[in-house]
Amino acid sequence: MFLTISTTGTPERPATDLGFLLHKHPDNAQTFSTSHGTAHVLYPEATAERCTAALLLEVDPIGLVRRGRGKGRGGAPDSALAQYVNDRPYAASSLLAVALATVFKSALHGACKAKPERAAAPLPLRIEVPALPARGGADLVRTLFRPLGWDTVEAVPVTLDTAFPEWGDSRYVRLVLEGELRLADALNQLYVLLPVLDDAKHYWVSPDEVDKLLRAGDGWLADHPEQQLIMSRYLARRRGLTREAMERLELARLAESDGLDAEDLDNAVEDGEDVDGTNDSDESNGAVSPSVSVSVDGAAGTAEKPVPLAEQRRAAILAALRAADAARVLDLGCGQGQLVQALLKDVRFTDIVGVDVSVRALTVAGRRLRLDRLGERQAGRVKLIQGSLAYTDKRLTGYDAAVLSEVVEHLDLERLPALEYAVFGSARPRTVLVTTPNVEYNVRWESLPAGHVRHSDHRFEWTREEFRGWADRVAEQYGYGVEFTPVGPDDPEVGPPTQMAVFTQRTTTTPKEEQA
Repeated sequence: MFLTISTTGTPERPATDLGFLLHKHPDNAQTFSTSHGTAHVLYPEATAERCTAALLLEVDPIGLVRRGRGKGRGGAPDSALAQYVNDRPYAASSLLAVALATVFKSALHGACKAKPERAAAPLPLRIEVPALPARGGADLVRTLFRPLGWDTVEAVPVTLDTAFPEWGDSRYVRLVLEGELRLADALNQLYVLLPVLDDAKHYWVSPDEVDKLLRAGDGWLADHPEQQLIMSRYLARRRGLTREAMERLELARLAESDGLDAEDLDNAVEDGEDVDGTNDSDESNGAVSPSVSVSVDGAAGTAEKPVPLAEQRRAAILAALRAADAARVLDLGCGQGQLVQALLKDVRFTDIVGVDVSVRALTVAGRRLRLDRLGERQAGRVKLIQGSLAYTDKRLTGYDAAVLSEVVEHLDLERLPALEYAVFGSARPRTVLVTTPNVEYNVRWESLPAGHVRHSDHRFEWTREEFRGWADRVAEQYGYGVEFTPVGPDDPEVGPPTQMAVFTQRTTTTPKEEQA
């Protein structure tokens, strides 16, 4: 199997610069060992006006069978049925994609110390693949490559047998791509789409394939109209890996929109930092937490067992939701899913949706809820979705209630108006519950240094007056009434550790912001 990469040039910018970009000298024919054969790089033509590099891969069919029995998960049926006589040595597939990554590794990364300006700039390219298996036909080939900036995408079906034209076309096409692209972009597209079109891989698809896909798809996969098909096929239709790839891609998009790194945005799962016990893992971090005592009868008599603030908060939220007669509930910023788990235990909550921007948090929540083990009826009541509360989302409309439990303080103050509109202006549930720390109570935390917030990610913590001022303004702006409820012991001097606002929609008319 082979492919060719051609470019044109001028005396000032000779086409032979392609040799610098590929890190392969045009005057030399070079040979490289791969896991399933031998790769050759040679230049059929190399002048200042035109230069062509050819990658020829000789596959060892017996070695292919010995190493992987000719296929990976999702392998091609011809490989399964004819292990020794098949198209693997001749048709472009994941074998050629791996050879590309091995032989042109630096070029895929866009690295060229000798000609960095040429590596960063688009080149007039012509790429030819004489025999490309295309499960989906020539139309799918064009559908996958046309959105990627190519001026010409030519996919000509290969006749099954020229001596018997009545037999029709084979599943192979001759691919020609022409256009001005960066060489690195073109190579990365081929690395991903060759096995996608073949719909097979010659090796086992492990979780690290997600990293390879997102790395090679950087800059084009997120906006591709066939993104889901590409991910599914590249990852051998493994649903768990495909879901992880889509979540990570969405996280990257949200992070870019907010001007953040994905790692900074995906920070909802941390251990030992939240002194008030918001997360189960934080309740034993040594802080003296405000609690109430309940009687526990035992053999030795009656003991007093403290109830962590996190449990008190969930109990207050559940009570408020029941009082609001809510059945369809959103947990916005659901974190590791503790509240969703509590809602699931009460049959009156028939539709529960947990939303979080953090993939890691949603993964932990899914394990906590044992979503893969729930019965059909229970599984139909709960759903976890990734999303940012700073953006409107049609999936969140039509619910009875929404909960923002210890969420607002994790946003920068300048981002709050976006959250307010997304929740109160766009989603507009009948009831909205918001809980947040009362900064005045921090003096009662024995393990919290003076002047420190309760969690390292808190952007602010409000006094009771500040919280009421914010809640009153939001209620007035969006047509809600609001009442306030203390959560935890209500200290006569500094108030409760957590403050909760219960917003109730007054009317279904358009809020003042939209009327203006």
